[in-house]
Amino acid sequence: DVAGLTPCSESKAFAKRKKNEVKALNKRLKNYEADSAPALALKATIARTEARFDKYAKQGLLCGTDGLPHLIADPGLALRYGHAGDVFIPTIGFIYFAGWLGYAGSKYLQAVAATAKPIEKEIIIDVPLAWKLLWEGFGWPLRAFAEYKNGSLMEDDAKITVSPR
Repeated sequence: DVAGLTPCSESKAFAKRKKNEVKALNKRLKNYEADSAPALALKATIARTEARFDKYAKQGLLCGTDGLPHLIADPGLALRYGHAGDVFIPTIGFIYFAGWLGYAGSKYLQAVAATAKPIEKEIIIDVPLAWKLLWEGFGWPLRAFAEYKNGSLMEDDAKITVSPR
């Protein structure tokens, strides 16, 4: 039991939700002739609905009292209960991707600052340079750690402008 969640395969509310959705679709199905286009579309929808519920049950998703699958957002609990793919792995992917773009962007700004028209290069992007720095930034965690170790990652506080207060 994780935060009141139970496996969907054992949840009565989940089974009831599946039964009600299929029942509503079957009720709509009675309004059409057996081999008509709307009837065939509804039959396909019923099959997809049943497959979706079966897949949720087989994957070990956890359901709340509302009968809906819930995610475990706590990384420790997600790893402990085998649900790392729900939130933890996508979070790491997002952090990596955001860091990659941020690192490549900062390297681009540093590179164009040394040119004759840095403001123009910020507005009209030098695509070959940006592309090159984007690919170089692919290994940003290692590069950022190396810059941190040698002291070039962060600027001195004295060089940072602060608005008057």
